[in-house]
Amino acid sequence: MNSDYNYDVIVVGAGIEGSATAYQLAKKGKSTLLLEQFPIPHNRGSSHGQTRITRKAYGVYKHYAKLNTTLYYETGMLCTGPRDNTFINGTIEFSKTNGIPVEVTNQNDIGNKYPRMTFPKNYVFVLDTCAGILLADKGLRAFQDIFRHNGGILRDNEALTNIIPGSVITVQTTKGQYKCKSIILTVGPWAKQLLPTLGIHIPLKPIRISVCYWKEKNPGEYGLGKFPTFYESEAVDGKYSVYGLPSMEYPGYVKMCLGWGPDVDPNDRDFVNEQWVISKIKKYVADHFPNLHSEPSIVEPCIYTMVPDEDFVLDKHPKWSNIIIGAGFSGHGFKLGPVVGKILAELALGETPSYDISPCRLNRFTFQSKM
Repeated sequence: MNSDYNYDVIVVGAGIEGSATAYQLAKKGKSTLLLEQFPIPHNRGSSHGQTRITRKAYGVYKHYAKLNTTLYYETGMLCTGPRDNTFINGTIEFSKTNGIPVEVTNQNDIGNKYPRMTFPKNYVFVLDTCAGILLADKGLRAFQDIFRHNGGILRDNEALTNIIPGSVITVQTTKGQYKCKSIILTVGPWAKQLLPTLGIHIPLKPIRISVCYWKEKNPGEYGLGKFPTFYESEAVDGKYSVYGLPSMEYPGYVKMCLGWGPDVDPNDRDFVNEQWVISKIKKYVADHFPNLHSEPSIVEPCIYTMVPDEDFVLDKHPKWSNIIIGAGFSGHGFKLGPVVGKILAELALGETPSYDISPCRLNRFTFQSKM
């Protein structure tokens, strides 16, 4: 190895984006260090939890399939909303354009298929039969295991303290100092604090999501094969979405959450008042899912890092092209982790990205780099 540096690339943050990126780099034979500030596994960020919803439209099945472990259950995904709902109509049009088979139906027909829901008569239901559940924790571990098998170094419980840019980057942590040719920052909600130290000021907004689990009145009624994944846009107060998954993580408990929450500092995540979120999702469950108990039995925190347009940030630092940024995944980054990892690895190695990332560039924001 070149004596001027310890690693070709250092990846900071071992959530799904960082772990998938490190996996791609090790697969290419690059000496790679993956740093994680917390002991692994942990639930402090955005990549923990057993399940995520995913759809064929995302085209990531083939990437997760390469991990040689079962990570997906096809359950179908039911999207619903009023007949004039923008998301519903956009979903129907997108599916037609891209040849994705969906069933469009009404309250009467969907009630025969899934009799455990109650919605207004003017609602439309779009069933994507190819959608399903991604096993999140299992997928994250698979990326990390294969990364290490391919020669990568994973160091957890080691927090970043400083980055000194240059043609060779100096990376200082709570346990040591390293040098690398490129660094990739996939630090989740901590990007709001880290990026300004590098002269990058973009509108990142970490929020706390309350992941709720609701007990079935009749055990198994909402289980796999009997209930699909579920999504309603603008479900609460005309602006907050709701999503749900069949009982699986905790047998007999359905996962259903409001897709929004209060602003949060990730270092003070447990001191945020979530009662307004709980009260809104409680009413939604009581109104639409009568066979679930109307009090959540389990509530777990997760952090989304939002940007105004809800597109990702995937780009090089405007001054230091060997500093790569992956941030702002806005609650839908996990399912696209393999694609994000491929893109970030390509950026770090000076390769042309395999996908069009123009919507994800830093220059869509008004900011000035002060470095």
